[in-house]
Amino acid sequence: MPSTTVIILDEYPPPTPELLDALRLMDAELVPRTLGELLRGPLEVLPVADVLLAPAEADGESIRSAVRRLRRWAGAPIVVVWTVTEFAALQHHVRLGHDYLVPPFLPALVGARLHSCSERAGLGRTLREADARAELMGYEKELEIGREIQAGFLPESLPVPTGWEIDVRFRPARQVAGDFYDVFEMSRGRRLAVVVADVCDKGVGAALFMALIRSLLRHTAENSGLQHLMAAGRTGGSRRTPVVGATPLLNAVTATNGYLTRNHLRQGYFATLFFGVLDPLTGSLVYINGGHNPPLLLSGSGDVPVPLDVTGPAVGVLPDCVYTLGYAQLNPGDTLFVFTDGVPEARCSDGTFLGDERMLELLGGPPASGKDVVDRIDLAVREHTGSAEQHDDVTMLALHRPRAARGPHADRMAAA
Repeated sequence: MPSTTVIILDEYPPPTPELLDALRLMDAELVPRTLGELLRGPLEVLPVADVLLAPAEADGESIRSAVRRLRRWAGAPIVVVWTVTEFAALQHHVRLGHDYLVPPFLPALVGARLHSCSERAGLGRTLREADARAELMGYEKELEIGREIQAGFLPESLPVPTGWEIDVRFRPARQVAGDFYDVFEMSRGRRLAVVVADVCDKGVGAALFMALIRSLLRHTAENSGLQHLMAAGRTGGSRRTPVVGATPLLNAVTATNGYLTRNHLRQGYFATLFFGVLDPLTGSLVYINGGHNPPLLLSGSGDVPVPLDVTGPAVGVLPDCVYTLGYAQLNPGDTLFVFTDGVPEARCSDGTFLGDERMLELLGGPPASGKDVVDRIDLAVREHTGSAEQHDDVTMLALHRPRAARGPHADRMAAA
């Protein structure tokens, strides 16, 4: 194989026969290109070369621009300028740092000069690769730090009231994720908040936005006081009843949406979320579903899963939008299954989605436990994906109410 690849600018007078003979004797691969092709041609067709051979008549600044472009693609060649008579023009190239050849073009001299240039070009590529590896290692280290920081935003342990089970599965597509979940007590421990959210996109930007949204939601919910929203006609009547936890829920979602749309609308990030507030004693659930995949209420009797309605848009999209409350009831044996779109949109190698129908099929029958539900779906996602790359974050949370009698801790949390 040729030891040196030489780009020859062919819109100018070609090298002299003596110079061409010397190049052929050293077994160089000659690649003709115009300066316009080097400056504006598709990068993927540009050659990887050791030397760019140009006549002194060529514009030095244009050659420098071409070399910078080649450097971004595959490493910069060494510029060698030749001339027979244009020695004044040669001076300008020398000032730009270009090498040069002048007569006599003896094969041994030309070969020695170009081999030296080839070695310099190879050394430059090696240094560039080393820099790239060092930069990649630094980036991976930063991602690892980011992953550790993000892990700190996820709950280390879940406050599970007696008489309930909570199981979670969280698998980011990359080292950092845009999905998140949270479970925490609110209203002085009388209610349990359950949050699952999905920031659009993935990677570092989505992870930063995730941390912001999670902090806003939790801080507002935990510091909204004990005022109770009065809900009228939940069962069709006109009597108004207090809904403990509904006000912090509304405050958290509306305040977070307001902050994001006022300060971060230009970034283009938003999040779909499900935020539910559970009464552990009665099993009643008040929730807001902001553009999220409808969670599924799995009946202990094995009935068809019931999707919970969307009650508002995604958070961070529309200023001053209205979020309404949804209500659900978890009876003994029931499970609430909350998930992000990484579950139904899990792709196999040919791009086929797992799909909602397959997920509903897998969830048929009465749930044995929340862990059984999460394990079953997670296994299906893994088997469907196979060796294909995981395209999106996968988050699942199952809130299960076993048929066993409730304990004293649940009574304390539910005392209104």
